[in-house]
Amino acid sequence: MSPVPPQPNHGAPVAVPATFYRGRRVRPDPAPRGGKPRWLKVRAPGTPGYRRLQRLVQSQGLHTVCEEAQCPNIGECWDHGTATFMILGGICTRACGYCNIEHGQPGPLDPGEPARVAFAVKTLELEHVVVTSVDRDDLEDGGAGAFASTIRAIRTDAPDCRVEVLIPDFGGQAEPLEIILAARPDVLNHNIETVRGQYRRARPGGSYDRALTLLDRARRTRTGLTTKSGVMVGLGEERDELLATFDDLRAAGCEILTIGQYLRPSAAHLPVARYYHPDEFDELKRVADAAGFLHVESGPLVRSSYHAHEQADAVDRHAP
Repeated sequence: MSPVPPQPNHGAPVAVPATFYRGRRVRPDPAPRGGKPRWLKVRAPGTPGYRRLQRLVQSQGLHTVCEEAQCPNIGECWDHGTATFMILGGICTRACGYCNIEHGQPGPLDPGEPARVAFAVKTLELEHVVVTSVDRDDLEDGGAGAFASTIRAIRTDAPDCRVEVLIPDFGGQAEPLEIILAARPDVLNHNIETVRGQYRRARPGGSYDRALTLLDRARRTRTGLTTKSGVMVGLGEERDELLATFDDLRAAGCEILTIGQYLRPSAAHLPVARYYHPDEFDELKRVADAAGFLHVESGPLVRSSYHAHEQADAVDRHAP
């Protein structure tokens, strides 16, 4: 039988393997054998509380890091009316190897965003809100002015709400940090994310020492400010590197620490070196507690804003 000659596709699109995802090049790294362990599996969200907050976020044209970063706790947190609002748009100027937020060239600032965030906080009757942002290295102040405006708008609309900010490093500049501190947030968080030895690989636009300096500068500038940071595990770090990071954060005056499992968002992101067992997270909490943190949240699904209200309450109980 003669072979069948190739047939023309008459202009139909030909499937081409994806090489980029959300501004990042797809990597060839394999996933750990066996897939995700059972303790990392969560139910799909869909409760009435979740849908209510989802409608509010969509109607106000807001971004949340819960959605953008594919947080596994979104169902639980949104069901309880808790969300982390992400200001300054949904596109980040940096391309960290672990983060799912889209990388690219951001658009102009939205002057109405602070008021809409404050409206959402008031509507939800929140007692504690977390405000974070993408990195905006294209802006002279890195977006610090927008943070300050959002804090002030929340203070006006919901004066009893405690305000936590999760901020970028602003390239190490002191002035943007001072702008935010002048607006008087209750909690200032900057995640160090990983150990010194993994920084260049995971966070090429950041600096391990710059993160520590920011936390130290914040607590020295404003007396009574609660400072906080977070670490991911599973990127290939060693135990002694983790313990050194805990010590470095304490030396910078950090009071709250979150420890969670890194989960690879896509094939364009860094691979997971290994999954930590829940018992290992319990042990890391004991070590971090002994290092002197006032509150440690440690577990496979822990993220920076997970139980943020309870974390801040725990620090308040230690206040003189």
